[in-house]
Amino acid sequence: MASDNNGEKYYQNREMSWLKFNERILDEADDEATPLCEKLSFLSIFQSNLDEFYMVRVGSLYDRMLVDPDLKDNKTGLDPLQQIDAVMAETVELYKKRDSIYENVMRRVENCGIKICMYDDLTGDEKLYVKDCFHREIEPLLSPMMIGPKQPFPFMHGNEIYAVVVLGTNREKERVGIIPCYNKLFKRLVPVNEEKNGRFMLVEELILHYAPEVFCNYKVRAKSLVKIVRNADIQVDTFDDEELDYRDMMHKLVKARSKQTPIRLDMTRELNPKVVAMLCRELNIYENRFFLSHQPLDVSFLYEIRDMFRSRQEFFYPRYSPILPKEYRADRAVMDVIDKEDRLLFYPYDSIRPFMWLLFQAASDPDVESIKMTLYRLAKNSKIIDALIEAAENGKEVLAVVELQARFDEENNIEWSRKLEDAGCHVVYGVNGLKVHSKICLITKKEHDGLKYYTQIGTGNYNENTATLYTDFCFMTADEGIGKDVSDIFKALSMGEKVEETKHLLVAPTGLQSGFMKLIDEEIKKAEKGEEAYIGLKMNSLTDLVLMEELVRASRAGVKVEMVIRGICCLIPGVPGYTDNISVISIVGRYLEHSRIYIFGKEDPKVYIASADWMTRNTTRRVEVAAPIYDKEIKQRIIDIFKVYLKDNAKAKRLGADRNYVKIRDGASVLNVQEYFCNEAKKKAEAD
Repeated sequence: MASDNNGEKYYQNREMSWLKFNERILDEADDEATPLCEKLSFLSIFQSNLDEFYMVRVGSLYDRMLVDPDLKDNKTGLDPLQQIDAVMAETVELYKKRDSIYENVMRRVENCGIKICMYDDLTGDEKLYVKDCFHREIEPLLSPMMIGPKQPFPFMHGNEIYAVVVLGTNREKERVGIIPCYNKLFKRLVPVNEEKNGRFMLVEELILHYAPEVFCNYKVRAKSLVKIVRNADIQVDTFDDEELDYRDMMHKLVKARSKQTPIRLDMTRELNPKVVAMLCRELNIYENRFFLSHQPLDVSFLYEIRDMFRSRQEFFYPRYSPILPKEYRADRAVMDVIDKEDRLLFYPYDSIRPFMWLLFQAASDPDVESIKMTLYRLAKNSKIIDALIEAAENGKEVLAVVELQARFDEENNIEWSRKLEDAGCHVVYGVNGLKVHSKICLITKKEHDGLKYYTQIGTGNYNENTATLYTDFCFMTADEGIGKDVSDIFKALSMGEKVEETKHLLVAPTGLQSGFMKLIDEEIKKAEKGEEAYIGLKMNSLTDLVLMEELVRASRAGVKVEMVIRGICCLIPGVPGYTDNISVISIVGRYLEHSRIYIFGKEDPKVYIASADWMTRNTTRRVEVAAPIYDKEIKQRIIDIFKVYLKDNAKAKRLGADRNYVKIRDGASVLNVQEYFCNEAKKKAEAD
């Protein structure tokens, strides 16, 4: 719990804060400044985010409710059931808002030549066309099921769409038929005429319409499309099959995840309460855990519509290609560049190519002894894996710390770990009970006077694709002290141990939280002496109660605290007497804000970048790394970047003491921080 009885005044529940974040994503689909096809993306991201939130966060609350139903949230005192109920109530309101925005956006899509039709929208000729299409291409592939004494209720896969049909005859009571609407051979968007002129039906709506012909011996009394969301929170620590190695255990757990308990039921049409009760009973879902949706249950088809508009550039954000800084060339050794001074890449405004060149050059350099790297989320066709395999084949020592618990990337990482092992790389999986989330790479090179370290520390994943979509820092240095710290981290990880002590880096779970507390305390002491004290923080989420209590203490001491937090923020700013000196803004826009910046002090400030947010899971249950920035130019660049974020008045929203986010309207001119950095990178490239 909070350290005093007033904690409830300045904290909010993590899950409710996350829902507000997802609402800010939804707001982007409603923003007039957002191009049409980008609106489609935000609608799809909102829905996939919400489904994943239920699968993971609400799923974990269900698990907690079964194991310890009285366990309270340490910020708001809510038990698991109360949190689930609050989430469900808020979801109802979000669905209403989402349905309205979806309808408005699709009306604009229709005005531009593409329409998703319902059957009643079709002309007579189109109805004949889709009927022929259904009987010829779709019906032969359907697997309808009837629920009865000898036909038990079928297993329903999570996130798949089913047609549920209430059937009856003159002689029998109502029965229920179920038709799975997913099949790899089905096209999701079915043209409704030979001209293929931009008019489509969703395949599930077509199946639902012709369900009476599938169940031709019955009268259809009601029908609806439904989708269930299943718990995907897998508990690695509770798995005790000693005959399996860790990788095989993870493979088995991932397979089992698809069969976990359903936690939410969505439907597109109202059904008889008795039928809903039967579905909930068979699926083991509480009857108040279902939602009526007036948009399609799966909106991934919106990306197909985006592709149809590719020739309409005005429907997309302006094209931007990451810039290659002038100091890098394909024919110049990146290690020589780093030798001269520390370097910083700022994705996606800077290109990831210099880091890729660094890896491939190290793989072929005869003087390079080893490459060591942590791998969390990788691209599907990862060139980084190619570089590590090439290095191993060239006789280098390659250590890959592969995190198999990277949620929803487990199977991908399992496969990569096998390929790395087959190539001769040494693959380890970190420390028992801890995720390895840090982004570190260490290249060791043999020089005439001994070994030299080249270290890369990042705020984001080693993923060529997300480097064009996420804002992240890639810091590269030949600093010996930092290199030795990273070497010690890899030594500990290869032995399955925690890092107990480092000289330069802050490393979780033993030294990151305490290190940041010390830095906050230094600012508090300045304020108590009447000196100017300042803390500037940029991160994805803030939930760590220990660090938040320190920020409250700092605010009460007079330290100015400015925070840019994209997602969850459990600390409420502006509460009189407690968080008066704290301000929080959130920026959601074209790129996913993913970089983490930690600034302490105004005069000769201490600046860190990190892979970690200030969340309890990051600070106490993961291996995370925060790196100090010693180079004066890079330090100033990061501070300047942070200052620009604070000036955004186009996409930024300010969190108020009332727990609501309000769009910032300050300033005579409009500044979109992401557009600003794109333009600045272009100007610099042109000047060079």
